[in-house]
Amino acid sequence: MSAADRSVETIHREMTAFARRARASAGRMHPELSLVSYTLLGHLEDSGGCRATDLAAHYALDKSTVSRQVTALERAGLIERRLDPEDHRVQVVDLTEAGTRILAEVTERRRRAIRERLADWPEEDLGRFAEYLVRYNGGTPPARPDGR
Repeated sequence: MSAADRSVETIHREMTAFARRARASAGRMHPELSLVSYTLLGHLEDSGGCRATDLAAHYALDKSTVSRQVTALERAGLIERRLDPEDHRVQVVDLTEAGTRILAEVTERRRRAIRERLADWPEEDLGRFAEYLVRYNGGTPPARPDGR
C-alpha cells in the first residue's frame, strides 16, 4: 500500500469516526434535534427560508426524506410554512422564533464542545485544520487573522 493509499485510508477512518461522534452528540445537544434536522435548520437560517425541494437539492436528499424532516420540524414548532412572496403557488419553509432560539442554543453547545476538544491545539493548527475542511468541502476559506 502506498503512502497516499494509507493516508486516504486514515482519512476515511477518521471521517467516519467524526461522523459517528457528530450523530451521537446531536441527541445530547437537543433530544428532538437530529443531526439532519440541525443541518436543515442551519440552512434555513442561512438562506432566510426556502422550498423543501431546494433543501432536497442542496443536500442531495430524496424529496420524501426532506418532507418527513420538514413535517417533524413543523410539528415540533421549529419551522413554519408560508407562501412564497414571489410565487403564491409555492410554499417556503422558515424558522419560527422557537426554531431560531433552539438552533442558537444547539449551535453554541456544539461550538463549545468543539472548542473543548481542540483546546490544546495551537492557533496555527486550528487555522490549518479549518482551511483543510473548507477545501475538502469545496467552499471558500475564511480570511485568516494574518490576512492570507
